Amino acid sequence: MVRGVLEGCLLAVIGEEETYGYEIMEKLASSGFVFAREGSIYPLLLRLEKEGTIASTQRPSPSGPNRKYYHLTLKGEQQLQLFRENWNELSQSVNNIMDRNYRKEDDA
Repeated sequence: MVRGVLEGCLLAVIGEEETYGYEIMEKLASSGFVFAREGSIYPLLLRLEKEGTIASTQRPSPSGPNRKYYHLTLKGEQQLQLFRENWNELSQSVNNIMDRNYRKEDDA
């Protein structure tokens, strides 16, 4: 489940602006995804690029070798929209159940 959520959030970060791997990890970490490390992010980026969900361009870096900048393709934009719709539905359902359980504890 976390993998699917991570993928959706990664698409959302890339959808904000064209960005590179390390910057993606920083943005995810600052949003609470502290477990999202190179070992999970870069293989996911590679898979998404092979699937045609994202595309990349090489650009010079101000400090070192070229950086690979990622952006969403049309397929990626559609996948992000679908993730948002599914996430809204799922999170609302989970919250409904959690709220019900929380109210039962208050009644006890």
